Amino acid sequence: MTDPCELTLTELAAAIRRRKVSSAEATKAMLARIKTWQRKINAFARIETEDAMKAARAADRALANGRIRGALHGVPLAHKDMYYVKGKLAECGSKIRKGWIAPATATALTRLEAAGALRIGALNMVEFAFGPTGHNPHTGHVRNPWNPAHITGGSSSGSGAAVGARLVPAALGSDTGGSIRLPAHFCGVTGLKPTNGRVSRANAMPLSFTLDTVGPLARTAEDCGLIAATIMGPDPLDPTTDGAPPWDAQAAQRATRNMTIGIPKSFYVDDLEAHVDKALDDAIVVFRKLGARIVQVELPDQMLVSAAALIVIAVEALTTHAPWLRTRGKDYSDQVRNRLLNGSAYSAVEYLEALRWRGPALAAHLAAIGNCDAILVPTCHSAAPTIAETDVGGGANAEAVILGVTRFMRPVNYLGLPALTVPAALGKAGLPIGLQLIGRPFRDETLIALGAAFQAATDHHMRAPALP
Repeated sequence: MTDPCELTLTELAAAIRRRKVSSAEATKAMLARIKTWQRKINAFARIETEDAMKAARAADRALANGRIRGALHGVPLAHKDMYYVKGKLAECGSKIRKGWIAPATATALTRLEAAGALRIGALNMVEFAFGPTGHNPHTGHVRNPWNPAHITGGSSSGSGAAVGARLVPAALGSDTGGSIRLPAHFCGVTGLKPTNGRVSRANAMPLSFTLDTVGPLARTAEDCGLIAATIMGPDPLDPTTDGAPPWDAQAAQRATRNMTIGIPKSFYVDDLEAHVDKALDDAIVVFRKLGARIVQVELPDQMLVSAAALIVIAVEALTTHAPWLRTRGKDYSDQVRNRLLNGSAYSAVEYLEALRWRGPALAAHLAAIGNCDAILVPTCHSAAPTIAETDVGGGANAEAVILGVTRFMRPVNYLGLPALTVPAALGKAGLPIGLQLIGRPFRDETLIALGAAFQAATDHHMRAPALP
């Protein structure tokens, strides 16, 4: 029998429905693999063995009686420790919320459960989701499954590491400034940052109330589409989703032939490591062979867009945490406290100007890409740096390294666009490299179609780190 841990989400869900493998067998296999890997990479905040096995056996009994809950019936998943489950711990990678019990369940998790998925545990994360590397002095750093000396990317560090190590077939992350796409890039998996407003954020830990997005990390674009189809759509608990379109399965299977992909002339192609540059060139060749039209585009000044995003996230994060900063400031790690306090450097006028400019900036972006279905760019200019060189006291270059990690992230968040990171190569020291497809608003399905076509033509997403 094929090891259930080696199956993609789509494959595992089908295997359980067809009773080729039971939910209990799959869950038991994942728990065994987690036990082996957890000591090496620290992906899990909590492992819920008894509850998971109980839910798996219940799923198997239901299936035996002809009752299938949905597309994810009996599939074990785990999610970033910022998605609340009523009556369970949700510590958000922090000292401040140590022992905190959630009073309600996140809408995204409610929808996954309604589709039949079960929970195997909660995944580690950067403290309060405010950091791009994966460092966390409270819970211990999550480590890259390809090389534990290197970062996973943050803040969905446990999600990237767990999916990369094949501990779960998929996991929810969040993306406020790159926190799905960066772990996907560094850990060699696929990650979807949805269009703002397509997925409810209700009963998920807030950071920046105009930038936060909920999305999946998984092995493949097809798997990300399966999760997106389950969690997208309006939710009365989150007014920003009012009018959000449901998932369009037909659009997610659109043929690549005659699609148009833009390649920016600057910014995203500047100062790339050689392996990243080659991965981009190789991907362009693949998409041409798939029948896509490749054109160059001149984007508006992305540094200005990034600067506006920084203002918004800094002020909104400070607003979210202001009460705790006044009463429990010493309980934050140095990195996160310093990032939060950066928000005090901006005036109300600067913040409101940054918000007001978002509409014109999006209009300028759409005008610049013309009829492009997506633009193709690197997720990061390099493979994963080490934990040591990006930590507090990491040397004179630490700040520059961290800034380099996030350089290609923030425009997508500020403009509210969907973006999909897909594995595209192994680079320096055998570490993964990802590329991101950045789409048009509410055309997330197009990205899944492009990502699936790319993955059907390549095998980068099939590579896995070696067992410890």
